[in-house]
Amino acid sequence: MQPSRSIEGLIAIMAALRTKGTGCAWDLEQTFETIAPYTIEEAYEVTDAIKRYDMSDLCDELGDLLLQVVFHARIAEELGHFSFPDICEAITRKLIRRHPHVFGDARNLSPDAIKALWNKIKAQEKADKAAQLAQKGLDNPQQGLLDHVPVTLPALTQALKLQKQAASVGFDWSDISHVFDKLTEEIDELKQAIDQKDRVSAQEEVGDLLFVVANLARKLDTDPEQALQACNDKFRRRFGHIEKTLKARQCRLEDAHLDEMEALWVEAKHQEKIT
Repeated sequence: MQPSRSIEGLIAIMAALRTKGTGCAWDLEQTFETIAPYTIEEAYEVTDAIKRYDMSDLCDELGDLLLQVVFHARIAEELGHFSFPDICEAITRKLIRRHPHVFGDARNLSPDAIKALWNKIKAQEKADKAAQLAQKGLDNPQQGLLDHVPVTLPALTQALKLQKQAASVGFDWSDISHVFDKLTEEIDELKQAIDQKDRVSAQEEVGDLLFVVANLARKLDTDPEQALQACNDKFRRRFGHIEKTLKARQCRLEDAHLDEMEALWVEAKHQEKIT
């Protein structure tokens, strides 16, 4: 087996890895469920490479993500459900159907008109799917407006999508000041739960608080997941400065005073501003 620049080569390698008797024991024991966490992880690693603008790493990570698709496709083919060509046909059919302004007669549309048309097409797709299930005597597993938001999404991203769905039918605050009012309310309720030493209620209130913060981010047209990740990166940088400086002073982190570490934190913060 040789490296290949074609998708067919990757599919052939995956098939070889999943061939009983001659394949890889680890690959052979995998299922949709066991591979799914890796699929999510690889998507995050693609995002990280893009954020760092590391094109070499991005090339590798996109390959790892593509492998996940091929892996799932191979398992599905073995079970008789579908194969990789079926995936390609499904997505190309969807892209053509959802872009009549490119591949059909709906030409010269404004961005707003394109978005409205996209939503109309998606709504029709959902209605068609529900009708097909009804003809088969099956219930539609996604009947509610919020059922279309995957429960497997990261919590902040899921909160954002749930709020967008609700807002699409008018369930939304008209003014951002109302979000701040709700934020204050949730903070007060959290303080009350803490004062009462009610750990269960405190956890619930923390969740409520984060949900409102996600709503605030939406109102500011900011992705809360990306905002929090940027904050995580900032924390890493500043704490790294503390660690590096203390090491240069031959001082262990465990032996440093909080005042000393806070001073170095401020120093790192100042350095970021001047650079």
